[in-house]
This record gives sequence, structure tokens and C-alpha cells, in this order.
Amino acid sequence: MFYNIISEFIGFSGCVKYFVNKEVRNITKNTLKYLFIVIWNIFYICQRKTNRMALYNKRSKVELKTLLTKESFKRITISFYKYGNIIDPQSYRDELYIKWIELQCYGRIYIAKEGINAQMSVPEFNLQQFLDDLESDNYLKGISIKYAVEDDGKSFYKLTIKVRHKIVADGLDDGAFDVSNVGKHLSAIEFHELVDHPETLVIDMRNHYESEIGHFKGAVCPEADTFREEIEMVVDQFENQKDRKILLYCTGGIRCEKASAYLRYSGFKDVNQLHGGILEYARQIKLLKLESKFMGKNFVFDDRLGESINGEVISHCHQCGKKCDTHTNCANDLCHILFLQCDECASKYEGCCSNDCKSILLMPAEERHLHVKTFGRKFGNRKSFRKSIDHKINLTTHING
Repeated sequence: MFYNIISEFIGFSGCVKYFVNKEVRNITKNTLKYLFIVIWNIFYICQRKTNRMALYNKRSKVELKTLLTKESFKRITISFYKYGNIIDPQSYRDELYIKWIELQCYGRIYIAKEGINAQMSVPEFNLQQFLDDLESDNYLKGISIKYAVEDDGKSFYKLTIKVRHKIVADGLDDGAFDVSNVGKHLSAIEFHELVDHPETLVIDMRNHYESEIGHFKGAVCPEADTFREEIEMVVDQFENQKDRKILLYCTGGIRCEKASAYLRYSGFKDVNQLHGGILEYARQIKLLKLESKFMGKNFVFDDRLGESINGEVISHCHQCGKKCDTHTNCANDLCHILFLQCDECASKYEGCCSNDCKSILLMPAEERHLHVKTFGRKFGNRKSFRKSIDHKINLTTHING
């Protein structure tokens, strides 16, 4: 009898079918109890899905950016991360979204079972409440906050919180090594004193397009477009130097956590990492009025795309070779490649990376879609793009001397 009742009530359609059956008059109290449970579960699931659907932005990019420009208050750009088990990432994500949207916070946050990685823009008048909320959260209590070096308050224009498999795409099998066996954390001053020591090997654990516009003096900057690619490159390149003192650094420290653990697993004996990353280094150096050993700009993954650390421009326009550290995406959305472009070339090429892209940008919309397949291969392929402009940059740099 019990099995038959459960079978009938598996879905809502089963409920309806059961009631229209001629035996409905014989329903017992137990049957009514099971019916109530099924209907309640259906209601709960529907309600949960409806609520979850509301916990996302529904406005257009244009509308959101317009609202941002009309704000009369100041925003503070911050970042933080933590590795540590989160039992139910989706529920925690929804909980944080409700809290932070009420405080008018914007940003890009990734949550996974392994932890949280957040870059955010918080209204200055709500900053203390935001920090207090972090301290009252059992998981986030005591978390280290990094503040932007240069901040125009326009780093983000909406709040995005995503549940991911990992908070950083590293491509590593975490089960194959001890991810908690990280390198020694060095303070900004400790790193500053060691960075130009002749026996020290300093490695930039960021992508090439980041290190191109700024890096520590004498640092090794691998030609990598992704973090997962770079980790293997570093292990292979320095296979025969496992006894050297290694100093790793990245933007805020999160990538060095996994990188240092993997290097130690791979046999490197003296692995160190800059605690708080470039962001904390820049803050400490400024407070102590020391000369920065980081040259150029720190690339950031928000609408600013970069913040100057010491005022130097060490990179060049990818089209004419002039000094330039302004990143932009090709205006031809079929390409959208990230590259460096000076103001003159931006005007000359209509914000595009080449004459081909400029031609397509100026085409009627109905003709533009015919080129989708042509540019599908190029989309995001910075390596092939760099090869095409390296000679031009080197030649112009040599001429300008």
C-alpha cells in the first residue's frame, strides 16, 4: 500500500491522477498526510527557485553604467580571498548576495567548496557596516582585506556572485598534492629586501598581459596566457634549480597559494611568496616612503584594468611601439582581443587591433555576422597576436633608443 501511494505521488501529475481516480473516496488519513508532504515539497522547490532567480542583476549594462556615473558618493575598491571548506556554496552565495546588495556593493565574487575569491566596490558610507558583517560571519571573520592602489570608484558596475568548481582556474588535481603545504609568507619589507639578491629567483605568477605592463625588477615573467599554463611552465623551466630560494608574487596573493604548494610538491625546497601580493606591497612601500622595486602598472581584473605603482610606463603600444600601458579590448566584438593601444592608434584604428578588424567594425550589421568563423579562431589568442607585433615593437623601441 505504502509503495503504491509513493509511486502515485512522485510528481504533481501523479497527484492529479490519484485524485481523479474513482478510488478517491477511499483516501485514508495516511494518504492525506503523504499528499500534504508532496504538495508542500512542490511548493518549497518552486518557491526556492523563484527566490534564487531574483538574486541576480536584471538590468542592462548600459543602464547600470549610467546609474554608476550618477552616484554622488565615493566607492572603495577592495579584494579578499580565503581557502577553506564551504559545505553549501550555493546557499552561502545566496546569503552573501542578499547582504551585499542591500549595502549597494558591486563586484565579482567566486565561491566554491574550496573557498571564496572576491573583488568588490563598496560605498564608503557602508564600508564599516560591510567590514562589521565580515567579522560577524563565522567563515569570513578575520579575513585580510586589500585596498586598491588607485581608485576612481568605477571598478565595478554590478554585483556578480558565481558558484564555481574552483575559485581560481588552476587546472590542478588538488587530490594529488597537499594544497595546504604552501610556501613561506613574506611581508612586503622582507620581500623588498630579498627581491634583488643575486641568489634569489623571483617569479611573476601572473599572465603575460599582466606582467607586460608592470613587474618587479629582475623577475622572470613567463609567456603564459593562463595561470594553469604558467604553473607547468615554471616547474619545467626551473627543474634543475630546485635548491634556489624562490620568491613568488601575484596581484593579491591567491594564485601564489596554489603555485607555492605545487612547487613544493614538485621538489622545490625554498619556496616563498609575497603576502598580500602587489597590492599590499605597494601600500606598505608607500607608508614607509621607500623606493618601489615594482616597476610600472599593476593589472587589475575590473573596469580600471590597471593601477600605477611607481609612475613608470615600461610597456609599448602593440601597433606603433610608442610607450603605452593602456589595455583595451578590440572594438570588433568578433575579435575582442586584449591588447595595448595608445590614444593615437585608438583614433586611427577606431579602437581596433588591426585594419581587418576596423573594416569589419565599420561594416553593416547584416554583413558582420559572415565573419564569425574567421575570427572564432583568433578570439582571446593573445600569443599569436603578440608574435605579429613583437618585431614592430622591438624595431620602434630600438629607433627611439
